Amino acid sequence: MFSKTNLISTVVGAIWAYFGGWLLWDILGASLFSNPNSDPANQMHLIIACVISAFAVSVIYSKLAGSDHSLSNGATYGLWVGIFIGFGERWFDVAFDTAPVLQDAIIDGVLNIVFYVILGVLISMVYGKVK
Repeated sequence: MFSKTNLISTVVGAIWAYFGGWLLWDILGASLFSNPNSDPANQMHLIIACVISAFAVSVIYSKLAGSDHSLSNGATYGLWVGIFIGFGERWFDVAFDTAPVLQDAIIDGVLNIVFYVILGVLISMVYGKVK
């Protein structure tokens, strides 16, 4: 769990989580949402969330990938994580929201899939190069 490969992929994943999240949701996606988030994030909590998420995704990847660390394997892994988070977990927000906006949920789901596919590819690249 705390192997050199896992720690390196956690750092790479956390960097992507921070900057990729900013790129996808704040730069590319902000104009697509009906009510974009204009409140600035608490940077310390955002960085902690990026590290925790990257670590969890990296650990799960290490358990599921076996010895095949191809880019397609990483992309497939990221696709399923993105579907789980983007359309599974985020759909609960729609279910419990007082004014759900289905279009926002769909846009967020697609952005989550793109985000996690790239994260899966980056993690698979680290595992392929470092192991």
